[in-house]
Amino acid sequence: MQHEIASLRELVEELDGSAATAIRSATASATLRDLLDGSVLGGRTAALAGRSVLLATKEQLTTALALIELDGLVRRVVLYPGDLASAYVPEVIARAEVDALVGDAKAPAVGTYGVECFTASEAVVRGANALPSARFRTEWVLLTSATTGAPKLTVHTLQTLSGAISRNPKPRDAVVWSTFYDIRRYGGLQIFLRALFDHASLILSDPAEATGNFLLRAAAAGVTHISGTPTQWRRALMSPVIGHFAPRYVRLSGEIVDQGILDSLRATFPTATIAHAFASTEAGVAFEVRDGRAGFPEEFIRNAQGDVELRVEDGTLRIRSPRTALRYLGGEPLPVREGFIDTRDQVELRDGRYYFVGRLDGVINVGGAKVYPEEVEAVLNRHPRVRMALVKGRRNRITGAIVVADVVAEPASEDNGGSDDALTSELMQLCQRSLAPYKVPAAIRLVPTLDLSNAGKLARTVD
Repeated sequence: MQHEIASLRELVEELDGSAATAIRSATASATLRDLLDGSVLGGRTAALAGRSVLLATKEQLTTALALIELDGLVRRVVLYPGDLASAYVPEVIARAEVDALVGDAKAPAVGTYGVECFTASEAVVRGANALPSARFRTEWVLLTSATTGAPKLTVHTLQTLSGAISRNPKPRDAVVWSTFYDIRRYGGLQIFLRALFDHASLILSDPAEATGNFLLRAAAAGVTHISGTPTQWRRALMSPVIGHFAPRYVRLSGEIVDQGILDSLRATFPTATIAHAFASTEAGVAFEVRDGRAGFPEEFIRNAQGDVELRVEDGTLRIRSPRTALRYLGGEPLPVREGFIDTRDQVELRDGRYYFVGRLDGVINVGGAKVYPEEVEAVLNRHPRVRMALVKGRRNRITGAIVVADVVAEPASEDNGGSDDALTSELMQLCQRSLAPYKVPAAIRLVPTLDLSNAGKLARTVD
């Protein structure tokens, strides 16, 4: 049985033979060993001991380094994504009982919120402050999306967050991790932790950086392991520089993974391991699938996967494991029954395999019939010219809503044998052959690009 890590400091202390292990952004980098006798908090780390800290920096690198300093020292750390509106800060401060705020040069902590403010930097100042010994089992608070109003505040510990990660006793110099995700959100935080547990370097993304530039930077840094949402990977596959990148391990999570994106990634990275994982901020990491197929085997439901139990109830996947969140802050209960978290993800059993069909809160109601956008998108994505598809509802006075689709396609050429009008017609026929009539889009529009949410997923709205 492996030793339980009390804080991130322990992982940094194990880096004696890996002085070059670093975290790198598009503009800066820091060697983790420097944190053993250094600080990004200007030598003021001890002043934060035992407090509830809102970590609201603009730069991911600053967040990463400050987390390593603060974990085990503070009572609670709240990760505030850099792309989230500052209007939510006062409510987050109140609900999390925040008494200290850490910002950085691009998001300075100013004294307008009634709490003591600190400023972190991307540069570790050697000798400024040795990391204090861990004294608290720090609560990590992640912000999740809510259908309306302020985000939910989900409480984890280092132990619940790292439950799916194997600790490697020796540094893995050959591994370099990266992710399209922001590390202040659950999917990105998992990769940040995996890099630390692997004693591996981490290459951070940047929302202002073009996808192609990020891929070239990742290739130049020798990235071997990388994760992202299916939408982020579809964008990456559209980049003309994708052929310059050759990871050994490609991971998808955060959205439904259809067969089309798995096949495209296999064709692009023929020697890589292609895996897709299911996880949520509340439920934690449930499982990973590596067989090259969408969905997951029925066996996962019949037999526990290690310490994770799965159940399908009313068509919805439910998860029980020691990796689930402890609670929400603010009094709202977690969606738990008999210890199982309700993920609100609908699944369907076909030929011994469960397939994800959509989320309960994403259904389009067409005259009382339910349409899951992801099901229609999977059909559209099967067409060889389709790069990405977004299906949504459009308000309709008669049926309440109708289904419409926006599609990003490979430009028409002699090689792919058709005009844009012909493609639209082919897509409509494909949907008519594959879907019930009420699920077929009333309109299909070709668009140059699709918007992503802050979490790297397709931005879904109702017109």
